[in-house]
Amino acid sequence: MTAMDEQEQRRRRLAAWRGSHRVLARRSTDGTVAEGLAVLAAAVGGGSGVGGGSEAEIGSASSTGAGSGFVHDPDDAVDVYGGGVVADLERRVAGLLGTEAAAFFPTGTMAQQVALRCWAGRTGNATVALHPLAHPELHEEGSLGAVSGLRTVHLTSAARMPSAEEVRDHPEPFGTLMLELPLRDAGFVLPTWDELEAVVAAARERDAVVHLDGARLWECGPHFGRGLQEIAALADSVYVSFYKSLDGLSGAVLAGPEVLVEEARVWRHRYGGQLFQQYPAALSALIGLDRELPRLPSYVAHAKVVAGAMAEGFAAAGVPWFRVHPEPPHTHQFQVWLPYDAEVLDEASLRQAEETGVTLFRRWGAGAAGAAGLPPGVSVTEVTVAGAGLEWSAEDVREAVGVFVGLLE
Repeated sequence: MTAMDEQEQRRRRLAAWRGSHRVLARRSTDGTVAEGLAVLAAAVGGGSGVGGGSEAEIGSASSTGAGSGFVHDPDDAVDVYGGGVVADLERRVAGLLGTEAAAFFPTGTMAQQVALRCWAGRTGNATVALHPLAHPELHEEGSLGAVSGLRTVHLTSAARMPSAEEVRDHPEPFGTLMLELPLRDAGFVLPTWDELEAVVAAARERDAVVHLDGARLWECGPHFGRGLQEIAALADSVYVSFYKSLDGLSGAVLAGPEVLVEEARVWRHRYGGQLFQQYPAALSALIGLDRELPRLPSYVAHAKVVAGAMAEGFAAAGVPWFRVHPEPPHTHQFQVWLPYDAEVLDEASLRQAEETGVTLFRRWGAGAAGAAGLPPGVSVTEVTVAGAGLEWSAEDVREAVGVFVGLLE
C-alpha cells in the first residue's frame, strides 16, 4: 500500500469511527484539533469541552484546582522547564503511588531508559532481566542497548510474567528485574497477587532491584484486589503513562525514591527530555486522573461482560475457530484472535462501522511473535472497553458479532 493509499485509508477509518453511534471506546485521537483544544480550555475554565466531555464532567472530580472546580488554577503561570502544572502533576502522581518523588517525562520510552540506566549505575550491573514481549524488546528498536548501554536477558519465553523459580534459577546475575504490568503483547495479562509478591521476593534474594513498567498500571487494581500504593510499594521504581488508559495527549512519570528521581532529572536533561513548556500534556494528564482513573474499575468489570458475549457471539455464528484472550480479561483490554487475513478483517470492521454505525473492532494485525501460542495464519485485534462501552449489553455485543461475521462471508 502506498503512502497516499494509507492516508486515504486512515481518513476512511477516522470517518467511520467518528460517525459511529456505538463504540466500545471513544478515543481523543479520533477527534479534531479544535475539539482537543476545547477540552484543555474547559479544564481550566476557558471552554465548553467540545468532543471530550462537558466542563462539569471534567471538573467534577478535581482535587488539584485552587478551589475553582477545575483541574488546575487558570491563573497559574505556564511551566518553563518544569514547575507550574508539571510540578502539580508530579506531586499528584507521587501521592497516588505513595512514592517520595516523581518526575515528568515526554515519553515512557525515555522514562524507562533513564530509570534502568540509573539503577545500573547504583547496582553496578548493567544487565536487565525482562520479558521478550516487553515494550523495550518489541517496540523500541533496541534502545536499551543502543542508547543506554544496557544488556537484557529473558527469564522465560512463556506469554506470562516469569515465576519466582525462574527468577531464582537464572544462571547469571542481573541488576534490575523489569516487570510489565499488564504484559500488553501477551494479551494484557497479569499474574496473581501471590505470584507477583513471590517474584519480587525472589529478585530481592538475588540483590536485584525491581522496576515496574506500569504504562497501564492504573487499571491493575481490580485484578489484584489492591490499591495503587500497595502495588507500587512492591517495586523500587515505577513508570506510568498518561496517553493510554487515561487518554492524555502524551507523557509519563517516573516515580520512586527522591534520590533516584533527582538523578533521573539530570539524565532526562541529557537525553533531551527537558522541554521548555509541557502544560498541554500535563493538563491532559490531570484531566485523565480526574475523569478516567475513577472509572477504570467499572471498565474492567464490564470488559468481562463484553469478552464473554463476544465468545458467545462467535460460537453462535458458527465460526470454526476463534479465541478471546484472556477470558475473562485481567484489565479493561483484551485480544480477539481469528483465522483470517488482517486486511479481510479490517475491511469487515470498517464496513460494519460505515453501514451500521457500530464500531466493534478497530485494527487487526499479525500479533507479536511468541504470544500465547498464537498459531500461524491468525490475526489479532486489541479490544478496549471504556466509557462508551458501558452502554453495551451482552445482547448488543452478541448481535454486533453476528453482523461482523456475516460481513466475512
